[in-house]
Amino acid sequence: MRPQKVAHRDIMEGLLQVLRAKGYDGASLSDLAKASGLKKASLYHRFPGGKQEMTTAVLGYVGEWVDANILDVLLEEKKTTTERLELALANIDELYNRGKSICIFRALTTHTGLELFGQQIQAGMEKYVDAFTQLGTELQMDPMEARKEALQTLIDIQGGLIVSKGLQQEHIFEQTLKGIRERYYR
Repeated sequence: MRPQKVAHRDIMEGLLQVLRAKGYDGASLSDLAKASGLKKASLYHRFPGGKQEMTTAVLGYVGEWVDANILDVLLEEKKTTTERLELALANIDELYNRGKSICIFRALTTHTGLELFGQQIQAGMEKYVDAFTQLGTELQMDPMEARKEALQTLIDIQGGLIVSKGLQQEHIFEQTLKGIRERYYR
């Protein structure tokens, strides 16, 4: 039987939604197949390494989007620092659906997720901090201060997502992004 034809983006988005909602341990093959638009056999045909390979692919997919739409934007020299920060924050807002979506890193920081994907998660977070650090130094911050602010930015985003979701008040994430903006413009 030939594998079903489903667009790669649709498969990745479906898998991402399940992993965000249920984490690695909670995501069943049935959940992943249903969300991807593929039958289990077709899903295994595409990802012979099973759920671990699917999750690795999703991390790569999200990582490519983050690189292109957030990190590369922060580092783009053709735009002003203000333009870069504004666009990066708008894209962060989009990535997390205005605070409604959970970060895939957070969803995978359970015991099994960290064991299997800890290096990818750490590398992704370090790239994030590095890009915001560079922006801070371009805004004339001392390199150590820029690193501290970049780390705080990552903490604020992750914490803002959790609190916004936990209190079911999406405006909290919007306030978080506003606070980040103000911190870099001071």
